[in-house]
Amino acid sequence: MSTLAIALMQISLVAAAPTNSYATAYKATNETGRPLIVLVGADWCPGCRTMKQSVIPQLEKNGKLNQVAFATVNMDQEGELAHTLTRGGSIPQLIMYTKKGDSWKRELMVGAHSPAEVEAFIQKGVAQTATAKQASTTRPVSKTIQK
Repeated sequence: MSTLAIALMQISLVAAAPTNSYATAYKATNETGRPLIVLVGADWCPGCRTMKQSVIPQLEKNGKLNQVAFATVNMDQEGELAHTLTRGGSIPQLIMYTKKGDSWKRELMVGAHSPAEVEAFIQKGVAQTATAKQASTTRPVSKTIQK
């Protein structure tokens, strides 16, 4: 097979893949306040393939990703971003960012996990976000001093 044919096959595979770009998900998180979930992996990694081809599609099908902004980052194609996100750690990594006041809280899962484990991870972030939103909208009640 010629190099051109291989390159065309790779381009068609990339074009057919869902577009879950980090930039799009990051923008959605800033606009909605939903947790940002990023799957960092590589095509050659067996655990990454399991997460990307089996676990994540199952969660999408069941609507479990609707409460978050989700992105995938391929370590081989977006190496600098992947390295920054993973802080040089092993892959696959499922990283969750939740807004906490003026900063971001980062949590992660390393390795391949079951759909139930990933769902629990996501729900934890959704709950943290809901609690943070509730706390920011709750105003303390001032006490009236009577004489």
